[in-house]
Amino acid sequence: MTKETVNQTEKNMYRYGLQEKLCNLYEQSKQGKTFKHLMKLIVSEENIVLAYRNICKNKGSFTPGVDGKIIKDIQKYPIQKVVERIRNKLTFYQPKPVRRTYIDKGNGKQRPLGIPSIWDRLIQQCVLQVLEPICEAQFHERSNGFRPYRSAQNAIAQCYKMIQLQHLHFVVDVDIKGFFDNINHAKLIRQIWAMGIHDLKVLAIIKAMLKADILFRDIVISPETGTPQGGILSPLLSNIVLNELDWWIASQWEMMPTRRNKEYLKTDTRGNTVVDRSQKRAMLREKSELKEIYIVRYADDFKIFCRDYQTAKKTYTAVVKWLKERLSLEISEEKSGITNLKKNYMDFLGIKIRAVPKGKKYAVKSHMTDKAKSRTKKKVSESMKRILTHNDQKSLDKNISLYNSLICGLHNYYKMATHVSADFSEIGYPIAGMLGSANQNTRRCSVEKSGEIRSRFIAENYGKSRQMRWIHGRPIIPAAYVQHEYPKYKRREVNKYVLKNDAKYQVPNSINFEIIRYLMENAYQWESIEFADNMLSRYIAQKGNCAVTRKPLRLHNMECHHIKPRQGGRQENNSYENLVLLCTEAHRLITATKPTKIEKYMLMLQLDEKQLVKINKLRKLAGMTEI
Repeated sequence: MTKETVNQTEKNMYRYGLQEKLCNLYEQSKQGKTFKHLMKLIVSEENIVLAYRNICKNKGSFTPGVDGKIIKDIQKYPIQKVVERIRNKLTFYQPKPVRRTYIDKGNGKQRPLGIPSIWDRLIQQCVLQVLEPICEAQFHERSNGFRPYRSAQNAIAQCYKMIQLQHLHFVVDVDIKGFFDNINHAKLIRQIWAMGIHDLKVLAIIKAMLKADILFRDIVISPETGTPQGGILSPLLSNIVLNELDWWIASQWEMMPTRRNKEYLKTDTRGNTVVDRSQKRAMLREKSELKEIYIVRYADDFKIFCRDYQTAKKTYTAVVKWLKERLSLEISEEKSGITNLKKNYMDFLGIKIRAVPKGKKYAVKSHMTDKAKSRTKKKVSESMKRILTHNDQKSLDKNISLYNSLICGLHNYYKMATHVSADFSEIGYPIAGMLGSANQNTRRCSVEKSGEIRSRFIAENYGKSRQMRWIHGRPIIPAAYVQHEYPKYKRREVNKYVLKNDAKYQVPNSINFEIIRYLMENAYQWESIEFADNMLSRYIAQKGNCAVTRKPLRLHNMECHHIKPRQGGRQENNSYENLVLLCTEAHRLITATKPTKIEKYMLMLQLDEKQLVKINKLRKLAGMTEI
């Protein structure tokens, strides 16, 4: 992730006044401090509203729990009611049962998911926001799964570095049997305590979440181990469990203390601050008999890189024993083993990787895994069939948009494979055949080889391709048009919980922070939490300016307009898309019916042609005649 990229959740933190508090937790955790009074922050109004903000746009928030409620059932309440209910629930917290469901894993098996009730999900988000900065400060650098500013791409980049630059070609692969279902609760609580989280009330809440009953087809199950996949807090808890493994592996070599050749900071050619351990490692290789090993982990999937087979064999035996004795976790022997990358591929996160000779050294060669390729072929083919068998123009437009989104997403993920072009040529070949025969088999689709590209993204990334096709004027992104892009290594200075002074990270100057503070502190005056949150979002999205005149808004001269009027004054149409902020004069002009008032506000505003078009558009949507 580049320095210019600002995560939306970080913007939310800043918006609701929590950035500094959470960054302080991060710094204190790095210094080894303990935390005994976290509940005050967890139940604070700004933390609860931020939690709502972070889950309200999540698709999972529209999936009901055992009580059948979704995020819309929370949105109708005023902020003070939501805050009051969360605080009351946390006084003596007893979560509702978790609804058990199953999803297809793509290999004929199913993965169990646990779906808490929507109020319990909101509570989990409140707890997550406070615990995450404390844990982030203590997580290992090569733990990449379910962490802010980290991705599968970072994990693959670390693997490439181990193979190509550090010449580590033996990999220990350990598959944990049912990891999420077998986490030891007592051990997990001790690990949370070891991270400095000593607030007994918080630990009691986490225990209650872990012990929540599971409801499946009217059968109630009381879990003794595990965390439900699907819970908001579960990914963080799983990282806490395996963080101990990360640091144990690191202690065997890279973090081994030495009397000389300590680690030191240096600045690379791009200006990035990096930790230089080269002298220390050279001394360890020369003066000790320690075996060089490194771990790369994404959630419960991890690889341990070694320099030779004997080291890999000993490491495999030690890790299996350690997982059993320390974490009470069993491994799947048929899925675990040792791979010599000079001879065989290893599978990791949908990419298969090996080392091939290049001159006197070895370089990385990687493809999509066979399972990933087969699954992708099926998805792309089914998506194209829906386009070619459409019933009307509306369904055609929708299916083309879904197809293009699917191809873009697949390209964006798998382009980190060095031979991704060959893989997608194989995937795209039958799609090209389907498009080529479309005109012959059906009259529904007219496939053209030329047309207009209105999307800037498609024009920039695929516009030069001769494989582009058009159906009814809509461009179809070619599946085979993709090139390898080396995966990006995580930059150390990019951190969600480090305050940034760089101007690139600041909110635009046109925004008045007094207005933001007023909207936050007086949110309880509005009819619902949805309306208050979306009005604040609109103010920031409009950069503090009137949507029509583009002049700065002021507290005494700012009104929120519903684009499509509400019927009967009911709490509906408070969505972000239906709200717009206007200066008082523009708002009155939109709702004015008398010619004298219309003339009065027209003279006051002195609108240009574009602004008048906006006014008339809003008047028409409001059921008024155009000016």
